[in-house]
Amino acid sequence: MSDTKSKSFPWPRILKSFYPATFVFWLVWIIFLDNNNISVVLSNKMKMMDLEKERAILQEKVKQVKKERNEVFGNPEMLEKWAREKFMMRKPNEDVYVIVDENNQPWESSQKE
Repeated sequence: MSDTKSKSFPWPRILKSFYPATFVFWLVWIIFLDNNNISVVLSNKMKMMDLEKERAILQEKVKQVKKERNEVFGNPEMLEKWAREKFMMRKPNEDVYVIVDENNQPWESSQKE
């Protein structure tokens, strides 16, 4: 008579008991098979880091706009200058000439860079 134990599949010793086998199954399920597996978690983490960087940039821009707004709206002369430069506003019976560079950008903005 042949020995049936020698022909069976050699299971690792840790998988022969219920609790460690259940833990290994659960771990494999969580890491690879679940909808929130490790690749999804890592990709979400990368997206979150990118969004936080973008948020920091936008917050800095908001600070700059608030500073500019306080400077402009606090002084009537600066308000007029700002309106003329940004929106090409003019007084009645006044002509406005805008000098542009070869890229059709206002000459003053190209000089600031």
